Amino acid sequence: MRALTVVPLQAQSLRVEEVPDPIVGPNELLVDGISLGVCGTDRDIVAGNYGWLPPGKSRMVLGHESLGRVLTAPEGSKFAAGDLVVGIVRRPDPVPCGACARGQWDMCRNGMYVERGIKEIDGYGSTKWVVREDFAVKVDPSLEKVGVLLEPTTVVAKAWDQIERINQRAWFDPRKVLVTGAGPIGLLAALIGKERGLEVHVLDRATGGIKQELVEALGATYHTGTAAAVAKQVKPDIVIEATGAPAVALQAMEVDNPGVIICLTGVSTPGVDTDVDVGGLNRNIVLDNAVVFGSVNANRHHYEQGAAALAKADESWLERLITRRLTLDNALEAFQPGGTDIKVVIDLS
Repeated sequence: MRALTVVPLQAQSLRVEEVPDPIVGPNELLVDGISLGVCGTDRDIVAGNYGWLPPGKSRMVLGHESLGRVLTAPEGSKFAAGDLVVGIVRRPDPVPCGACARGQWDMCRNGMYVERGIKEIDGYGSTKWVVREDFAVKVDPSLEKVGVLLEPTTVVAKAWDQIERINQRAWFDPRKVLVTGAGPIGLLAALIGKERGLEVHVLDRATGGIKQELVEALGATYHTGTAAAVAKQVKPDIVIEATGAPAVALQAMEVDNPGVIICLTGVSTPGVDTDVDVGGLNRNIVLDNAVVFGSVNANRHHYEQGAAALAKADESWLERLITRRLTLDNALEAFQPGGTDIKVVIDLS
């Protein structure tokens, strides 16, 4: 079979090559790969900045945003040939820690987890792959063109789930959410915000174009400018930061509104200096009973929530999120710098 492979921590090692067909183990599905989404984590791995090789291997199959069709399933499985499935990314550590033992491997305490296409286990960037059925999620058949968006949707499904849990600390009736960043994570966060009946505001630096069109198609409000200025105007009850830009993340944390909940989902580059009034930041957080928290990855519960959110969404809107599709032969183009894409998808079939 063919696969997109890389050597983690070695730049310019990405290639499409022939690799051995997967061996199907007990309780595993054999899956025909349909499509693979590309995100910033993949680009970091390809640039040589991140990633861990699977033990005993010289290369790793890249890719964690999957969509495939079941070819074979174990006898008595809840899956059947023809089902659309997405593979869960993270696997619990072998010890396991208390969180992993309770199915909350997204909150692993000892860092011994593995992740498909990222950390110590091959990913989903191949024409066929296998996955244990307890780490596979069934996708509605109507989502064949857009089901590859499930994994990024799980990231924001978890963020919203955590926000809801924090909501329960006291009376809280949120009305407005500000999302900073109109990339895939930000737009999907806005989608779920609208599905929850909130007034949604999205900030991005792009003026006009597809991002603004997608935000407005949701019935949300699109903003440009600084996060500080927009937050002062909107007075959000919830902020979801999805850029990872240090200056934007800082301004998100500085939102001054009683009871505000601020979720950071963007991963920042360390070592970037910013001017921080620590005293003012601390004062606002304390006096506002504010919460600032980070959120990454997802467990099965969030995959199920994400699948439900996609099933409720306007499929044509989701299709517009995918701004470029490439064949596996042209997959390396997805990792070239620049461009104005929202989501690039590689068609594996």
